[in-house]
Amino acid sequence: MTPTNADKANQPGGENPLAGVELSFIGTGVMAEAMIAGLLKQQLVTAAQVSGSHPRPARRAELAERYGIRMVEGNRDAARGAIVVLAVKPQKLHGVLQELKETLQAEQLVVSIIAGARLETITGELLHPAVVRAMPNTPAQIGAGMTVWTPTAQVSDTQANQVRAMLGALGREMRVVEERQIDMATALSATGPTYIFLLMEALVDAGVHMGFSREVARELVIETMLGSTLFAKESHKHPAELRNMVTSPGGTSAEAIYQMEKGGLRTVLSKAVYAAFQRAVALGKK
Repeated sequence: MTPTNADKANQPGGENPLAGVELSFIGTGVMAEAMIAGLLKQQLVTAAQVSGSHPRPARRAELAERYGIRMVEGNRDAARGAIVVLAVKPQKLHGVLQELKETLQAEQLVVSIIAGARLETITGELLHPAVVRAMPNTPAQIGAGMTVWTPTAQVSDTQANQVRAMLGALGREMRVVEERQIDMATALSATGPTYIFLLMEALVDAGVHMGFSREVARELVIETMLGSTLFAKESHKHPAELRNMVTSPGGTSAEAIYQMEKGGLRTVLSKAVYAAFQRAVALGKK
């Protein structure tokens, strides 16, 4: 994983790749707002550099008031920036691409954060070669996300650095070479919070079953998962090694692991991730 340019931009003597660059968000839902908020918070851009589109007047007014950015109704009117971020719902993508077709300048960069939208689909319908496909996840909303991305061959080094800075505002970013790995990341990191939240829910329910109040069980589970994750990250040890560290012969962990293995937890998780991967691939073929 590479350090983000958002990190580099804040280091002494570091340059901000987004200085003076205008950004246009086509669709300003939850994830687009997370990007806007992160970019402004880290001072990678000013409000004057950001434009966005949304069909609902109330949403446009809300974002304009909250962030001081330029909000418009029409996608063509919004797509004036050097970087155009496609953040609409997947079912609206075709219509948006047709609307923007042949309207972008050659030097503009398109960044898509739309699940399942393949590079060939975007470049082919938009008739624009410089495109990046990115897949963020839910924790991006609090600046703790993991975003995997890949560019077409026409994306320049300067533009790639701009993308690193943009996605770094959401948390961490990782560039991959093959687009297939975006579908893989969709199943593992983008869908990943789903697995974690379900596991959290199950553990909280188990705590309630034993007799804890739901509030106490929730706090115990969240802090345990947070601490375990930070420990795993800082220790640089393999998860199996960390698990062995807390598994004493004949102890509580050994008994718990036996029951989980007996129930096929590892297999179920593996099948779930692979099913999500197959679904991501299928979405891209529609």
